[in-house]
Amino acid sequence: MDLNNINQLLDIDNWIIKFFIIIFVIIFINLFTRIVLNTLKKQSSKTNNIWDDCVINSIYRPLTLLVWILGILFALEAFNNDIKIFNISNDILVTVKKSGIIIVIALFLLNISKNFQQAIIINNKDNDIDVDEATYDAITKIVRLSVIITSGLIILQTFGFSISGVLAFGGIGGVAVGFAAKDMLANFFGGLMIYLDRPFRKGDWIRSPDRDIEGTVENIGWRQTSIRNFRKNLIYIPNSIFMNIVVENPSRMTHRRIREVIGLRYKDLPKMLTIVNNVKTMISSHKDIDHKQTTIVNFDSYNDSSIDFFIITYADTTEWAKYHEIKQDVLMKIGDIIERNGAEIAFPTRVEIREE
Repeated sequence: MDLNNINQLLDIDNWIIKFFIIIFVIIFINLFTRIVLNTLKKQSSKTNNIWDDCVINSIYRPLTLLVWILGILFALEAFNNDIKIFNISNDILVTVKKSGIIIVIALFLLNISKNFQQAIIINNKDNDIDVDEATYDAITKIVRLSVIITSGLIILQTFGFSISGVLAFGGIGGVAVGFAAKDMLANFFGGLMIYLDRPFRKGDWIRSPDRDIEGTVENIGWRQTSIRNFRKNLIYIPNSIFMNIVVENPSRMTHRRIREVIGLRYKDLPKMLTIVNNVKTMISSHKDIDHKQTTIVNFDSYNDSSIDFFIITYADTTEWAKYHEIKQDVLMKIGDIIERNGAEIAFPTRVEIREE
């Protein structure tokens, strides 16, 4: 065996030794990083501050990824300089290293934006502050999209691409995409309108007199909104529809109105004023009626087969089930008043029931 062959074998042995050393160092640093982060995570969980949890949870994976990226690139650089096995330019390695660091930073920003959103919502709920999750979700999505676009442009510039050229091409392509995907863009801007104007949010009960839409909002996405109707079916509605229809949001009502028209027999006309006054007294003392709101009880009209009086009052609740319990109690007490005064509800009777 000549001297050259011996040198080659020694080079191979050195290459193998370096390889295992670098792998060992990467694994050691990775384990050490995990131990430190887990220790910090345990300590932060003992505090009342939720923001330190956000930072630690956000940095966990990016930091681990950074260790592997830098370790692998260091190994490639070392092997490339020693034995030229990969024949990779150092400039390429530097570019890849910069791109890897940018990706890690972008991943950290994506994680921390999401974790901050969750932390803000939890913090507001713990302090009994009204939480508009749709707004926080919209802001987070815009931030994450901005991070992705900015990171992509920086990486392209790192590899030598002209950003101005990319933006110019993007502008021309954007026009073409706009024509091809106008419905998708309409849905996107419809979703943006929902996030900004906030006509409803997740959990609201909404309905539209223009369309057969009624139910509870389960999710508001960029393209469509999902609503669970009262038959428990899930309806997916493109967001662009909400730009052209009237949307009523009963979840934001302050009270529920009780409006009833009740007809008595014509021979009960002498008892009408007494019954009306008794009904007024009953409503004015009812514990579930909001007496700060308008209450009207009046003789209304001479109908074909009855003389009618009406009531308008407001239940001190917005809950659907409780409202009907209050309404039932009011109607039963009105029936008792009519019976006590020796009157009867006319037959045939026209009863108009309107729920608002």
